[in-house]
Amino acid sequence: MTEGSQLIRGLEGVVAAETRLCDLDGAHGRLAYGGYDIDELARRASFEEVAHLLWYGELPKPAQLDQLVIGLTAARELPGPVVDAFRLMPADTDPMRALQAAVALLGMFDPDATDNGHAANLRKAVRLTSQIASAICAHHRVRQGQEPVRPAAGLSHAANFLYMLTGERPGAAAVKAFDASLTLYAEHELNASTFTTRTIVSTQSDMHSAVAGGVGALKGPLHGGAGEAVMRTLMEIGEPAAVESFAARAIAEKRRLMGFGHRVYRAGDPRAAILRGMAEEACRQSKQFKWFEMAVGLHERINKAKGLIPNVDFYSAPLFYSLGIPVDLFTPVIAAGRIAGWAANVIEQHDDNRLIRPRAEYVGPGRREFVAVEKR
Repeated sequence: MTEGSQLIRGLEGVVAAETRLCDLDGAHGRLAYGGYDIDELARRASFEEVAHLLWYGELPKPAQLDQLVIGLTAARELPGPVVDAFRLMPADTDPMRALQAAVALLGMFDPDATDNGHAANLRKAVRLTSQIASAICAHHRVRQGQEPVRPAAGLSHAANFLYMLTGERPGAAAVKAFDASLTLYAEHELNASTFTTRTIVSTQSDMHSAVAGGVGALKGPLHGGAGEAVMRTLMEIGEPAAVESFAARAIAEKRRLMGFGHRVYRAGDPRAAILRGMAEEACRQSKQFKWFEMAVGLHERINKAKGLIPNVDFYSAPLFYSLGIPVDLFTPVIAAGRIAGWAANVIEQHDDNRLIRPRAEYVGPGRREFVAVEKR
């Protein structure tokens, strides 16, 4: 390291970029995209409107929204070789690994793959947002020995995802809850996966390469994989009556429970509060209310004992499960929302680029004399 430089482990609190995309106030538990509060966007805007806001800087007018919906709908079909690749994968392939491979493959078929210009990146953002959703659903169907479901032109992005996943047209309440979830996960400043995408494109690499890297970062249990861990914890508990004894054991054993706490938020994750209400309604409608009851019980018990507050992944677990989403697809679902933010960050980085190149503090041996191999 250079003289006078300071080691900041994990780059915590380091400001590495200026952005117009996401205003995250961790001290007061607030989050906004492009100046719009996350609560308003989740409750009143569609995911398509939010994607437009992130990519173009403004919420769309009716004609602009229609144009974006047409573009997203037209891009839903996957190239045949991508689906063929799913059939060649082992049946137990992790869905996030399959998604990462799919994103890389999609770059081979995108006509703008190597064009990093602003207009080309906007076109790729539309295609990738649709294709990532299609890829998640297609891989899931293929690994179950089923044929992928063809997209339905008359459905919204959220509704079409649920339809392609299950083969059944979802109800309005399920669509609204899932649409809001995609919005809540769409963008979150320089989290690990978004920072990864910006680092990759800072080398003048392309959007598909960056997003493939972002998927790899999101795969980790300390980032996108937390929701899956939360659901597996709820399944381990089994019934609401067992929450108290489980929590007592977990606290006594100093067990780490995923879905609690956040590196940035100190006053609570505002997305968790929104998802809690949606999870309650979704679990009630699907007649799986016990998952919500267990989540609330665990939340209250852990908060009382350790002062920890749930983050966005905690209540997304019972919500996703009640919508019929398999547990190992929870993290890919987050990617289906986060692609809007990843693409926006790629565009922003390319528009005003500087190579991201931090330093490391060397703590190894001092300078040593080389000794020839026969004398060692």
